[in-house]
Amino acid sequence: MAGSTWGEIFRISTWGESHGKGLGVVVDGCPAGLALTEEEIQKYLDKRKPGETRYSTPRKEGDKVEILSGVFEGKTTGTPISLMVFNTSQKSKDYSEIAKIYRPGHADYTFDQKYGFRDYRGGGRSSGRETIGRVAAGAIAMKILEQMGIEVHAYVTQIGDIQIDPAKMNYENIEKSPLRMPDLEASERAEEFLEKQMQEKNSAGGIIECVVKGVPAGGGEPVFGKLDAALAQAVMSIGAVKGVEIGDGFQAAAATGKTNNDAFCVDENGTVGKETNHAGGILGGMSDGSDIVLRAAFKPTPSIFSEQKTVTTEGDAVSVEIKGRHDPIIVPRAIVVVEAMTAMTILDKMFVGMTSRLDRIVEFYRR
Repeated sequence: MAGSTWGEIFRISTWGESHGKGLGVVVDGCPAGLALTEEEIQKYLDKRKPGETRYSTPRKEGDKVEILSGVFEGKTTGTPISLMVFNTSQKSKDYSEIAKIYRPGHADYTFDQKYGFRDYRGGGRSSGRETIGRVAAGAIAMKILEQMGIEVHAYVTQIGDIQIDPAKMNYENIEKSPLRMPDLEASERAEEFLEKQMQEKNSAGGIIECVVKGVPAGGGEPVFGKLDAALAQAVMSIGAVKGVEIGDGFQAAAATGKTNNDAFCVDENGTVGKETNHAGGILGGMSDGSDIVLRAAFKPTPSIFSEQKTVTTEGDAVSVEIKGRHDPIIVPRAIVVVEAMTAMTILDKMFVGMTSRLDRIVEFYRR
């Protein structure tokens, strides 16, 4: 299967299935000397693991990570880092009734057409549990970025048609909200909305906003390796994402040059900056020194308990009611996945950019 390896210098390969023995990732390109423990990676995995609130699947998984290679005496060795999480709560029998049925909104049909078979136990590689490897690798990327003074933070801005009020945003509220919204009033309304969807055996989608602070100007490439293009590709590779926008995004189409352009200025330290940030921190495919702002739109969870029309693998029309343990909304658990893909993209582009100027290469090797 192609497509399970990502990155240029900071490269990852994820592996495993939802109902297999386990899942994991191999990280190549991590520099030697980074202090790294399983506990540091675990805190990120805990943010995406199931069963944490009533708005996530009741599947109980510890998702405990094990470092199998690439770390010695608490520090990375510069060799491939292999990370693994064992599955401990598979209930494959929950899926036996859909072995010959294509679930609406899932990859069952397309997987079958491409490979001639599919793992019907939760979708196999198409399952959201594949993101375990991404999050584990992203934890490493975020730790490297932290040492470079770069921070990556994401939160929920919309669930269904309920949006946060920017004037009521407070980052401290994110941990207080079961839906990880920085506006607690909006969170309460969204919780009521979700309760109604759950009663009606339905699900909901939403939007995650991710902000990256501290990225210096010049990260990314001006043509095919554009930073915004790379971020869009990375975030769109997350299973349920159906749209990505940078800065003002689609609102820029309704703007004019006068309202959309960000005026340059010089601060008290003599540093070039911008008065506004409609561009979302990226100009010409390269970071401009401002906060990088992206948003990802997630579709509603396709596994719903209402009756839906579909067909069998033989082409017979049938109805199906999905059973098992499923999230009524995946957006709150997906925040850390967006952070991981964003962090790895920023880090990879910065590694690639280290060779963009001869004077800096000479300076490095003359030390």
